[in-house]
Amino acid sequence: MDQELKTTCLHEEHVALGAKMSPFAGFDMPIQYSGIIDEHNAVRKAVGMFDVSHMGEIIIDGPDAQSFVNHIFTNDVTALEPGCILYGMMCYQDGGVVDDLLVYKEFESGYLLVVNAANIDKDFEWIKQQADGYEVEIFNDSDSWGQIALQGPGAEDELVRYFGLEELRELEFYTFYDLEDEDGGRIIVSRTGYTGEDGFEIYADGEIIRDMWEALLEDGVKPCGLGCRDTLRFEAGLPLYGDELSAEISPVMAGFSMFCKFDKPEFIGKDALLKQKTEGVARKLVGIELKDNAIPRAGYPVELEDGTQVGVVTTGYHSITLDKSLCFALVDSTHAALGTPLFVRIRKRVFPGEVVKKRFYKTNYKK
Repeated sequence: MDQELKTTCLHEEHVALGAKMSPFAGFDMPIQYSGIIDEHNAVRKAVGMFDVSHMGEIIIDGPDAQSFVNHIFTNDVTALEPGCILYGMMCYQDGGVVDDLLVYKEFESGYLLVVNAANIDKDFEWIKQQADGYEVEIFNDSDSWGQIALQGPGAEDELVRYFGLEELRELEFYTFYDLEDEDGGRIIVSRTGYTGEDGFEIYADGEIIRDMWEALLEDGVKPCGLGCRDTLRFEAGLPLYGDELSAEISPVMAGFSMFCKFDKPEFIGKDALLKQKTEGVARKLVGIELKDNAIPRAGYPVELEDGTQVGVVTTGYHSITLDKSLCFALVDSTHAALGTPLFVRIRKRVFPGEVVKKRFYKTNYKK
């Protein structure tokens, strides 16, 4: 018997808006409302909002919180100031990825880890298993939070208008701000994003999130589904766990070793990842631009001109913003250099392309 799908605090709102709903990471989530192209363009040109309440929140607190988080996290939190955020991965000893995540340094001693929805239970159990010898408390707080992602060049104005706080304009990239509602409920406003545009995440309990969603709708902000969230992150060169990062695809293979701080004394997976970085890896994640308008889908073979398969597509689209057929692919390292001609087999036809940089779209984060 299939496990019953979970729902977010905004589920009734999505249904009322006529969203196309579909299972995602164990949740019944909106894929689109007015259409993926329309929603994608709204984020690129104006502002859109996403329900991302399915994401997981794990809290690590206690006297050894800093050393423990640094032990399980590839990036280095020792210099992280309260109110700041780091991106990185948790890895297995062999360098495979448990999950990619954001670490928020709280204003007290603790850390808030924001993890992928599909990995919440797995991550929580794995983190607890690594805690021997550390004086820490670990809480899965995921059910306590709803979350809206407000994204696009108009996001800042919308956020300031809603909260009536001009100082939110001063929030820097990868930092967060703590607020309280009129009843003393905690609200976290951060500035990160997963679209390549300027944007914010608002964390609060479900009632606050519902009120905000309704107010932003009334102000004309377009609701956006997970369909365009994927097309937007893809254009910006951002990975999706399970596609571009996984237990089989390490940060080094995926081209994200800049988030692995090899100069810190240790972290889980460091030795394996350092060996990969030093000696090289058999496969690398690349971007490929096709010369035709075919759409390369995940799982399609990547070949040489003679038909020899040298890789596989992990994510592919005809880019809405750039009007090009593009994909990420995991290919043999000997064929991963920029400019290398490669071919994608789409059903019975083969389409020529070449290796390009993975960040297809020039991002517009606030620096």
